Amino acid sequence: MGDIQIVWFKRDLRVHDHRPLVEAAAAGPVFPLYIIEPGLWQQPEAALRQWRFIRQSLDELDRALRALGSPGLIVRQGDAVEVLERIRGHFGKAALWSHEETGNMWTFCRDAAILAWCRAHGVPWREYRQDGVLRRLRSRDGWAAHWARFMEAPRGVAPTHLTGVAAPSDPLPSRPVATLRDDPCPGAQRGGRAAGRRLLDSFLHQRAMDYARGMSSPRSAPEACSRLSPHIAYGTLSMREVVQALRARREAVGADSRLARWRRPLAAFEARLAWQSHFMQKLESEPRMEFRNLHPALGEARQAVDEALLTAWASGRTGWPFVDACMRMLHHTGWINFRMRAMLAAVACYHLWQPWRAAGLHLARQFIDYEPGIHWSQMQMQSGSTGINAFRIYNPVKQSRDQDPAGDFIRRWVPELAQVRGDWIHEPWRMDATLQARAGCRIGGDYPAPIVDHERAARTARNRLREAYRGEASRRASAEVMARHGSRKRRDEGVHQARPAVDDGQLGLFG
Repeated sequence: MGDIQIVWFKRDLRVHDHRPLVEAAAAGPVFPLYIIEPGLWQQPEAALRQWRFIRQSLDELDRALRALGSPGLIVRQGDAVEVLERIRGHFGKAALWSHEETGNMWTFCRDAAILAWCRAHGVPWREYRQDGVLRRLRSRDGWAAHWARFMEAPRGVAPTHLTGVAAPSDPLPSRPVATLRDDPCPGAQRGGRAAGRRLLDSFLHQRAMDYARGMSSPRSAPEACSRLSPHIAYGTLSMREVVQALRARREAVGADSRLARWRRPLAAFEARLAWQSHFMQKLESEPRMEFRNLHPALGEARQAVDEALLTAWASGRTGWPFVDACMRMLHHTGWINFRMRAMLAAVACYHLWQPWRAAGLHLARQFIDYEPGIHWSQMQMQSGSTGINAFRIYNPVKQSRDQDPAGDFIRRWVPELAQVRGDWIHEPWRMDATLQARAGCRIGGDYPAPIVDHERAARTARNRLREAYRGEASRRASAEVMARHGSRKRRDEGVHQARPAVDDGQLGLFG
């Protein structure tokens, strides 16, 4: 047997459009490896709901590898450097193949340790892009063209046959570390490529018709949105595969006048897909943004955690019915549409004036589709910490009336208010004692009164932000952030002294 070719699967749990696997298979016998890393699963954003999706995807990946003639996926638990060293020690010479990963700071440091190990032992490590993110990017100029070329490139097909390596594999545990707390999520999406392919097909040929008008409300978004985000986050589907399938569908509907109604929603979805790598590129280029404000204006102004306020928000008991309904849906399903993600983040960081890092950790644990690059970029944007984006201070009552006018969504997820009738559902604290008795819900007892006055809190937050971003030094810092991270699609956008005006796609991610 020649040198073994270790294919390290990370956030790319598929055999299709997987260049490391194809290249490794051409070089020699393949050792398909997945490492369960305790250090990763001990990070504060890790959640059991994420592992369940990954575990289902790994089961399916194992079957796909076996169908190609391989003995199957080899799972090892432990520190990645130690796992790889044991494999090298057993087989002698080896090469390492993987996709590049834009993860959290922990994975960044782990990859640095892997690189040092490879250099120390003469192990070649070949990494390949799997999305539009570019390593060691010096300027955003021309970035969109790089993205477009990558998405247009031919997709790699799965190898027709793999010469595998027989080696023992650890079992897939029910949880990756014993310390990971219980995390019921009865409405969770199922992992695995087959589920992802079904979603892609049903969206492009059935559900996308309602995408543009249905994506904003949590009532319609579960069907109107693609629901592909966890499959893209963990790589059961490649972004290039999704983009090319979408473009093929757009070409088909464009050639058939009977399908004209499909053109607008499909175009809207493609526009949003383009932002995925845009946001991940921010974290790739500036890993510190997971922990530190991109713009220095707020400084220490929003660092203290109020445990009572944060707990009320995280548990869906703020006293604002629509906000609480969205949080409870997220707890139950592991997913909610992007506008409501933005609202939840904004309520925590503006109305409650909580640190975006603290709020972001709770949301990360709720999201099955947690993608560090997107998540931390968005937490900074939705909290007013970038210096280049508009301050979106959502009015929770207006959002309630706009997105759930009849209150049916609220009544489903906040059963304490199920008997509240009419417009009172949006502001139940305004009911008098008689109306509360009729509804069988005592505000301040059965359901909380609002934890703060949302209108006053919004005014206070806006004034704090305007004051923080005032002055020439702030404008210079905003220009620097824009140069590093801003979109280049609209050159005429400027930077505002007190209210950064660049939207930069805040509501532009797929669902």
